[in-house]
Amino acid sequence: MEQRTLLTTQDGSHTIKSEQFDATYHSIFGAVDESIHVFIMAGLDYMRLRQNKSTINVLEIGMGTGLNVWLAALWANTHQVKIHLDTLEKFPIEATVYQQLNFADSIPSLSSSEVDILQDIHTTEWNSTIQLTEYFSFTKHQADVLEHPYPNNQYNVIFFDAFAPNCQPELWSAPFHKQLKDSLKAGGVLTTYCAKGVFKRMLKNIGYELDQLPGPHRKHEMTRAVK
Repeated sequence: MEQRTLLTTQDGSHTIKSEQFDATYHSIFGAVDESIHVFIMAGLDYMRLRQNKSTINVLEIGMGTGLNVWLAALWANTHQVKIHLDTLEKFPIEATVYQQLNFADSIPSLSSSEVDILQDIHTTEWNSTIQLTEYFSFTKHQADVLEHPYPNNQYNVIFFDAFAPNCQPELWSAPFHKQLKDSLKAGGVLTTYCAKGVFKRMLKNIGYELDQLPGPHRKHEMTRAVK
């Protein structure tokens, strides 16, 4: 079993350190803040405000703690925008870890049912489509992201939340990202915290247009790639 350590980031929210990859699942400067900035604002808000989408299909690479799934479910309910999200995770975290996660402490005025959604995300069945709320459904796939079949022209947004390139270089390669790009609909976006020059050049080379966006916390940039 993989060894994981629960840590508290600078905004008070938890993250996990993977001993296998020697990496944390989120920014140590703030897990909830980072996810809202990189995936919710740059991805879901963009689709609603710039492209006026009332239904959004999302693919997440790296479910991890379930933070992005939970935030997407809260966002869907708040904006009354229907979301279906496919999330992939090869190494699910244990109940002893996810039961301790304190993400709800970072968001004021949540109802008890909204708080409970995070636990529901982890306890629902794998590889089955679950209607979690009126506006949010999801399927969590226990799968290797390199072997999973990606349908063409399926998604509006990709949350690319893999470990950093030095930890999992195969997930930052051109062949894999060509597959992901094919799975996006025209006008769809891939959002990620990573803004390394070699990664952005690769995205341009496979046909994306890049938006230059400020990153969360101390990061100068993040990446939003538009198909």
